[in-house]
This record gives sequence, structure tokens and C-alpha cells, in this order.
Amino acid sequence: MPQRRTELHKILGYVFERHELLDEALTHPSAVKGGRRARARHSDYERLEFLGDRVLGLVIADDLLARFEDADAGQLARRYNELVRRETLADVAREIDLGAHLNLARGERGAGGADKPAILANACEALIGALFLDGGLDAASRFIHRYWDSKTIALIRAPTDAKTQLQEWAHSKGMDTPAYILVNQVGAAHDPTFTIEAAVNGYAAAQGRGNSKRVAEQEAAAALLAAIDAGPMTEND
Repeated sequence: MPQRRTELHKILGYVFERHELLDEALTHPSAVKGGRRARARHSDYERLEFLGDRVLGLVIADDLLARFEDADAGQLARRYNELVRRETLADVAREIDLGAHLNLARGERGAGGADKPAILANACEALIGALFLDGGLDAASRFIHRYWDSKTIALIRAPTDAKTQLQEWAHSKGMDTPAYILVNQVGAAHDPTFTIEAAVNGYAAAQGRGNSKRVAEQEAAAALLAAIDAGPMTEND
């Protein structure tokens, strides 16, 4: 077994019996030769990613129910969304240095693909799917708990995201619900950057950027909240 693969097994705390599953989980679509016809043979990570997303969701939801017995559905949902979002998956992938083990086309690796949040998040989900198929729910669950437990414990209070804070503030002032407008989208389809504008009546709009509309909206809401906290800033100022 190659030394780097042995190192990855140590990091995962699990040794694969079906090595082809791990190979598939680490293979980005760009590395599959033969185009769409070859990809149809399931040699990249996309199918495992689909499975891993569901396995992660099940394990996290079960863990949250056990840990936060007094939390209502809304509080559980906010914690859940924080733990399964793309940024959290990418953080875990970086923690285990998953990017160094990915099979990427030369051009994709040269473009920084091994550290792109979208690719890292997808590969991390695929890895969870591969663990589930090779070792069952126990193997996948052990990995998830190993790298997510500290993040779950940190959520003693259900996180209130910037969009929720902004909406609650607006409603407390009798204002309309904040509006979010897509200002711009640049970059390739697999690695886009969105610019979103957040606005409430009587205040200058604020912008946020991110690699998903959700992230950009949160950044815009946070920027607008910061401007509101700094003092009056009307559209006419």
C-alpha cells in the first residue's frame, strides 16, 4: 500500500477493505479520462458525495437530538445547518489534509483545486459515503464524531446567523423584511463568486461576497448590521 494512503488511513482511524471505494471518493470529475461516457461508470466521487451527504445528515441529526434534549426544532435546525454546511465540511477536509490526497486533473490542481472549498466539501462527503459502504454506519459515524464532536459541543447556544439577526432587528423596528439582490456572479460554474446586496428601508445597502449565495447573503447581512451598529446611515446621507 502506498505510504500516503497508509498515512490517510491513520488520519481516518480506519483501514479500507475495498480500496476502490477510497479511490473513487478521492477522484475529482476532472481527473476522469474519456469525458461523460467514462464518468457514467461511476469512477469519480459524485455518487459517493450524494450518499455521504445523507449519512452525515443522519448522524448529525441523531447526535443533536441526544445532546440538546430541551432544544426546539428551530434551534436544532440552526445547529444542524451550521454543522453540515459547505464551509464546515471544507474545514474538516483541511484538518485531515484531504486536498493532498485528491486525484485532480493537472489543470485543476494548478488552479488551486486542492484547496477550493467546494471541491474539499464534496470530497469530504464522498469520503463519508465510502466509509459507510465499506464499514457500515459505525465506521462513518466514528469518523464524523471524531471530527464534528468538538464543533457540536461549541454550539451550546443555537447560533443566530446574520440574516436572522437582521430580520429580527427589522421586524422590531416595524420595517419590511430585508431584501437580498444578486449584484454579480463571476467565475467558473464549479467555483463561482457571488456578490449580494442586503437592504432595509432607510439605510444604505451593504454588499457581501462568497462562493455560494447563502454565504454572500450572510456576509451582506453582517455588513449591514455592522453599519447599523456604527450609527445612522440613511440612503440620503
